[in-house]
Amino acid sequence: MAFPSAPYDDDDTNGSGGLLARESAGDNAPALSISEISALLKRTVEDRFGFVRVRGELSGVKRAASGHLYVSLKDESARLDGVMWRGNVQRLNFRPEDGVEVIATGKLTTYPGRSNYQIVIDRMEIAGEGALLALLAKLKARLESEGLFDPAHKKPLPFLPRVIGVVTSPTGAVIRDILHRLSDRFPTRVVVWPVLVQGQGAGAQIANAVRGFSALPEGGPIPRPDLVIVARGGGSIEDLWCFNEEEVVRAVADCTIPIISAVGHETDTTLCDFAADLRAPTPTAAAELAVPVQAELAAFVADLNARQRRALARQLAQSKERLEARSQRLPQPQALLQGQAQRVDDLAERLRRALLHRTEIAGSLLARHAGALRPALLTARVEREAERLAARRLRPEVLLQRIEHARGKVDALDRLRKSLNPEAPLERGYVLVTDRNGDLVKDRATAAQRAALTLKFADGTLDVSTSEAASQPRPASKPRPPATPGTQQELF
Repeated sequence: MAFPSAPYDDDDTNGSGGLLARESAGDNAPALSISEISALLKRTVEDRFGFVRVRGELSGVKRAASGHLYVSLKDESARLDGVMWRGNVQRLNFRPEDGVEVIATGKLTTYPGRSNYQIVIDRMEIAGEGALLALLAKLKARLESEGLFDPAHKKPLPFLPRVIGVVTSPTGAVIRDILHRLSDRFPTRVVVWPVLVQGQGAGAQIANAVRGFSALPEGGPIPRPDLVIVARGGGSIEDLWCFNEEEVVRAVADCTIPIISAVGHETDTTLCDFAADLRAPTPTAAAELAVPVQAELAAFVADLNARQRRALARQLAQSKERLEARSQRLPQPQALLQGQAQRVDDLAERLRRALLHRTEIAGSLLARHAGALRPALLTARVEREAERLAARRLRPEVLLQRIEHARGKVDALDRLRKSLNPEAPLERGYVLVTDRNGDLVKDRATAAQRAALTLKFADGTLDVSTSEAASQPRPASKPRPPATPGTQQELF
């Protein structure tokens, strides 16, 4: 950086002396380029403000496609541009929004492209509990307007889950408290998805665990839980902030498995509690809400069994009393059967008399026709029927006569068949004329119109062409003499 070599008086009343000195020095000093003066300013600012910690309200928050974050920090009277590179943005434990008061840590630098200065933010946190609560209220209002906390979307908890999934830290006291309480009340299979419950990356791990449990298939190597518990011990609002992150709240609201939120102590409230199907004041209380007490359940079942036995015994006694009272009003069986017995006796007597009468009639008929059943008469009748049967049988000469008659009919039909055979005249020297399609040609005019003909003789066929004859004029045909029987005329 260049400084003036000649002294000058800044207190000159008319300013002429200082002005002349500066003009004289400026004439002698070398001129700097824009890039050189920008680099000098950048180095000076970064050396002087290499580490700063500023507090202000976020404004103009913008996330670039590259993942970098561009913001402005402002207070009542000033504004400071800031940039946060992608690697540091990914370590944020909250979502930067306009109006949130934060404390940003980083260094000041200049940006020659716009001739301004800015802060390069390495770390950013919400400024105080009041700012966190304001951000929490704003996020809650936005998610509530989307219906994530609607009671109509809450799923009922299973009465006795076979498998319980727990999303928590595997090394804390929370998982031990849950397992101990489940063992005391009703031993149940527990599947733990280990996650961070505080600090950088905790929200993403919790959201992935909830979505992972929801995506487990039935019958897979890892059993699908019937109930999920998201749990963490108590702490400050900063410690529990990962359970207020939008990613976690949406994962809990979209979970297809009933879910209990057990985050912090009874006085702690997170957005995860509103999105879950049920909120438990503590992780231990979540275990108590998840399963009933086995001893109480066994006692309840035993009481139901005893009540069932007493109800059956009472009902059986009442039924027995009603049966005895009704049986006394019934008549005696003998009285009910007396009329039927008398009727049976009457019918039996009538049947006996009818059989005697039928026997007498049959005896008189048998005596009347006994003379017609003598052996001699039967033998004569058999002989007459045999003669009639013999007369109806066919004699051999009659059969031969019928066969000759049938053979004559067959011969006549065969002669008729031969006379009607269209190829029979071929044996006598005639020819059967057809075209290339096999259609029969019956006259000369039709034959002259065909380019090719087939002549069928008795011993084979012959293909002939008529195209040359058809192209020349033909004289008028003269009447032909009648053909002599047994000879064949020319084709044309």
